[in-house]
Amino acid sequence: MDKYKRLVSNTMIFAIGTFSSKLLTFFLTRLYTAVLEQAEYGITDLIQQSGNLLLPLVTLGITNAVVRFGLDKGVRKSDVFTTGLLSLLGGFVLLLLCSPLLGLIELLSGRVWLLCLFVLMSSLRSLCAQFVRASNRIKLFAIDGILSTVTTILFNVLFLVVLDGGVFGYIFSIVCADALSVIFLFVVARLDRFVAFRGLDFSVSRSMLKYAIPMIPNTILWWITNVSDRYIVTAVWGEEYNGLYAAAYKIPSLIMLASGIFMDAWQISAVTEEKERDKFYTRVMSMYSVFLFAMASVIVLFTRVIPHVLFDPAYYEAWRYIPLLVISMVFTCMVNFLGSIYMVEKKSMRSLITAAISAVINVLLNLWWIPLYGVNGAAAATLACYLVVFAIRLVDTRRYIYIRWNWIRLIGCTILLLLQTALLLWEVPLWWLWEVLLCVAVLALSGKELLQSVKGMLRRKN
Repeated sequence: MDKYKRLVSNTMIFAIGTFSSKLLTFFLTRLYTAVLEQAEYGITDLIQQSGNLLLPLVTLGITNAVVRFGLDKGVRKSDVFTTGLLSLLGGFVLLLLCSPLLGLIELLSGRVWLLCLFVLMSSLRSLCAQFVRASNRIKLFAIDGILSTVTTILFNVLFLVVLDGGVFGYIFSIVCADALSVIFLFVVARLDRFVAFRGLDFSVSRSMLKYAIPMIPNTILWWITNVSDRYIVTAVWGEEYNGLYAAAYKIPSLIMLASGIFMDAWQISAVTEEKERDKFYTRVMSMYSVFLFAMASVIVLFTRVIPHVLFDPAYYEAWRYIPLLVISMVFTCMVNFLGSIYMVEKKSMRSLITAAISAVINVLLNLWWIPLYGVNGAAAATLACYLVVFAIRLVDTRRYIYIRWNWIRLIGCTILLLLQTALLLWEVPLWWLWEVLLCVAVLALSGKELLQSVKGMLRRKN
């Protein structure tokens, strides 16, 4: 199969299994904002994000290596999975030993056991799911995504609505859904066949850890970039404002959701396709970027409408934080695409350096702008740091893959999105008319090339 068609085919499979299911979870925002007060929603968000911070520490970043080495044809799958499982279990034992220290944090007081369960089940599910994907069992990966979402919804209804579980119910529903996913993948994919402690090739284990360990600070630094604003908003403005900010984040997450589906398929192609890589990357990035800009412009256009549908009325003011977050998500996605070049070349240290730059810029700007400009200062800081990292990676990755950019479209669409945001936030007279005109302009710049790129890839025979 042609590499472009293979990429499209894999993306469609991931879309069926992921987009449809994640979209259902996305619409549960209405349920969350209805049953949880703003302060409670802010607390659940911080607990979940704290768990996400611990994940790379507990897993030693091994899930990144599982994907990369699992795609290598010359490496035994049992060595990859066993190394991943041993690393995860060893890290979890260390987490349990350190759990009394976690209890000293006021936010986690009385909830450490729940956090440990969340980390264990999330890391196990990630290991199993990523191994299945790396084994090229894409349809099974997609089916698991659907089943996981269905069980999450059912547990949400049980623990939040029926049992009125509040913060506990929200987190525990995720734990239960992840546990069922692990059982499903172990049984259906027969993952027990790949657990082989005897005869483990330690050279593979060393190579995986050499690749994975730099990804630990890398993941933590990206976590700081993406989440530090939540803690600073809470410290400066309170849990209620962080609840609004967390709700606002749900809307731009649609872009990350669509991007994540594509990136799952792209990582496979990026590793396995070796011919004419510069041209391949350029064409795919061109299609990817115009899709991101078009989607972002449409979301900004309907920024004041979407919260009416998805949020409880008490959360409506969250719309003010959405536009800047939407633009930052566009550049987040392009930064992630460029990061796939580091993954292919196994240059995890270069990924780490750019992540460190991003974290430093983000924290400094958050500390400066959040007290000065309020919650939107956090959104602006996120956008600024991703613009800087995008520029750095754009230049740095050219030593490996040379991507040709359409600068007129890239700069033009960015300026148009910023104008959309400014007119919306300032609520200028006839702002809705200007929003429509600017959105049409973005679609005119990006839509034509998107259609041409898709048609061109589908027509290719080699």
